Amino acid sequence: MNALLSKAPPRWWRSLLHLVFALTLLSGAAQAQDSPAPQPAAGQTINTPLFKVNVSPRDAQDRGSVNSALQVLVVMTMLTLAPSIIFLMTSFTRIVIVLGFVRNALGVQGAPSNQILIGLSLFLTMFIMAPVWGEIQKEAYDPYMAEQLNPKEALAKASEPMKKFMLRQTRTSEVEFFLGLAGSGPTTVAELPMNVIIPAFIVSELRTAFQMGLMIFIPFLVIDFLVAATLMSMGMMMMPPVVVSLPFKLLLFVLVNGWHLIISSLVQSFNG
Repeated sequence: MNALLSKAPPRWWRSLLHLVFALTLLSGAAQAQDSPAPQPAAGQTINTPLFKVNVSPRDAQDRGSVNSALQVLVVMTMLTLAPSIIFLMTSFTRIVIVLGFVRNALGVQGAPSNQILIGLSLFLTMFIMAPVWGEIQKEAYDPYMAEQLNPKEALAKASEPMKKFMLRQTRTSEVEFFLGLAGSGPTTVAELPMNVIIPAFIVSELRTAFQMGLMIFIPFLVIDFLVAATLMSMGMMMMPPVVVSLPFKLLLFVLVNGWHLIISSLVQSFNG
């Protein structure tokens, strides 16, 4: 008997008790709403609450505040997505992918770290995109701050330098591919919409970055083959070729000043 009393009730029984308790509270609250409020007697005072919550629908006069709240929500959402949008519309994608290929080709997984690669990619992006951003500031931002352009005109002016940059790095086949997906006919370059230019630019950047990564991998792959063949001929089958080839790959990368070659190739690839 004591064992039965000491045994904890099952979960479903406790959940049932909680449900009954909640229904009792709700029924009591409903009865309190249906019953009329008691009238104060003579000489009796009723304490009014300090705070009152109004759950009634907003009046027509409050529509402006609702629109302002929605605008703030949209702006906060755009600020959250802005870094990803900006990174995909600039040179950041190609740079960070190529630098990742360099690290994987060397075989050093932790050096340089992800923070260093992303930071280097970010500063290289600022260096490459400086002329484009300077044109945006001159043609759109400064006139808008001087109240010479409205927001719509300023946005149109700011999109022109970005469109020129992205189209200069985008293959024609990619633009035609997304035009076909959108169901658009032959379109001039000036009339290309941003919803076609941006995905075409991203796909073209991914293709270019993987091509550059393949060219980076080939010399280090040759070193891995030579080391593996040498160890095999010497009968050292238990020795991992990666351990032996890593110093030779690092030595080759340092002798040819690899970081200088990689960065110069990345910067010059955006000048074409």
